Parts: sequence; structure tokens; C-alpha cells
Amino acid sequence: MPELPEVETVVRELRALGLVGRVIRNARVFWRPMIAPLSPGAFAAQLKGRRIQTLSRRGKYIVLTLSGGGTLLIHLRMTGQLSISPRARRQPHEHVLLRLDDGCALRYRDTRKFGRWLLTAKPEVILGRLGPEPLSPHFNSKAFSAKLRGKRRQLKPLLLDQTFLAGLGNIYADEALWLSRLHPKRPAHTLSAAEARRLYQAICRTLRHGIKNMGTTLGRGRSNFRRPIGARGRNQEGLKVFRRTGLACLRCGGKIRRIVVSQRATHICPTCQARRPRWP
Repeated sequence: MPELPEVETVVRELRALGLVGRVIRNARVFWRPMIAPLSPGAFAAQLKGRRIQTLSRRGKYIVLTLSGGGTLLIHLRMTGQLSISPRARRQPHEHVLLRLDDGCALRYRDTRKFGRWLLTAKPEVILGRLGPEPLSPHFNSKAFSAKLRGKRRQLKPLLLDQTFLAGLGNIYADEALWLSRLHPKRPAHTLSAAEARRLYQAICRTLRHGIKNMGTTLGRGRSNFRRPIGARGRNQEGLKVFRRTGLACLRCGGKIRRIVVSQRATHICPTCQARRPRWP
């Protein structure tokens, strides 16, 4: 699933490709559940003639503000991909096409059809549920420590909770926990101030590294993350723990293990991220 670095990469490339300022001439939808509760006809009618004024990211959402009021929220979920192309024919697994005034089209491809497009006049109803942006200048280690205090949940599921912190997913949570030498089952309230600060710094470092490398593309399949220009991300080349089961830890030489935490595959170094007997 695309996480904060992948979604940020998509937003930046779509900006570079000139999407901001374009007028939507028409819209076509080939998988109705993707735009529920609107019908394809209502969706197209409400988008026709609207200019894309701004393009941004909030958590894992792509946010397009439109002229005349209204916001289009796009969530890529597991296999969603966006691209801009002048070609006329629809390609396999393309489920939403927005024709633009320059002759190109914003194309949405999604092999598993889990992605969602929501046209709303009140984006804050959805975006307001999200936790703080981990890379925001208004969110620092002190604020992060305060949020951890009193939370009795295990670290891994807490970090994946989008209402606690926006944008983290399985890849970057595992990488940040490894970097901070914390076990994913550690109860959040047991962290010292120094450990909380270390985890905050690891999260920021991991996410910035992912953005710098333009996202993580796992595997060679066409459904894996692709940038709008069609290229793969590069961050998979520098992963320290995620999907390195059985390989040597790059820090201590121990063997990386795959465990399950709250039904999510999780990768750890048992030596670097030791679990203490007193934890529940």
C-alpha cells in the first residue's frame, strides 16, 4: 500500500507534470464503487468545467481543490496508480479518466479496485479524523511524547492507526522501529522520554529518506507502486529490515525475523529490538 513517501512522490510529480491549473473537460468512470455514493453521471457532471486549483497531500490522501468549491480526495489504497497521458484509448485496469483541457488525461489504474475517489464540499469531515503529520513543523518530539503518554497499545498497531499519526504504514513503521531499536509489541506508555524522542526522530528520518528516494516499489509486478512518470521508486534498495526475513541485520549481524503483530506481518531484529519479559 502506498504510504506517506509514495503519496508525496505522486503529488510532487503530478505538480511537475502540470496538473495544477488544468480544467477538467469530462470524466469517465468504469468501476462505480470507486466513486460511491455518487453515480458516474453525477460524478462527471460535478467535475466538468472545474479547474484544479491546488494539489496537496494529507496523510495518505491526495487532495485536489477545485474551482467553484469542492474537493476531490483520492486514496490509492493497495494498488492505485495515477499518471498523465495524451493517449486516447483506455488501458487495462484503468477505472477513472479525467480528460483535461490540454488534451491529456489524468488516469487512475488499480488492479485490485480498492482505491477510492470522493468528491466532497466538506473534506474536513474525512481529513479532520487524521492524526498529525509526522513531518509537520508544528509536530515535534515533545508533542509526539505527549501523544504516546497514556497509550497502552503496542507500538506497531498504534503507529499504523491513522487517527494517531497520519501517513505511516507497514513498511515505514517496521523501518522506524528497527532504527529506534524498539520492539513492535512494546506498550507505548512504557517508553521513556529518551526512547520516545528516539522513535520520533526515527520516524522522521525514515519518511524523509523514503521521499528522497521517491518511494518504495516492492517486487516487479505492474501493480506495485509506480510513479506518475511510470518509473519505480528507489527506496527498496535501502530497506534495513522490511521483507529481509532470514538475512543478517545490518547493524548487529543477527538474523531478521518475521512475526505477526495485530494480524500484520512485521519484521524485526530480535537482538537489536529485544522484548522484555514484563511486557503484556
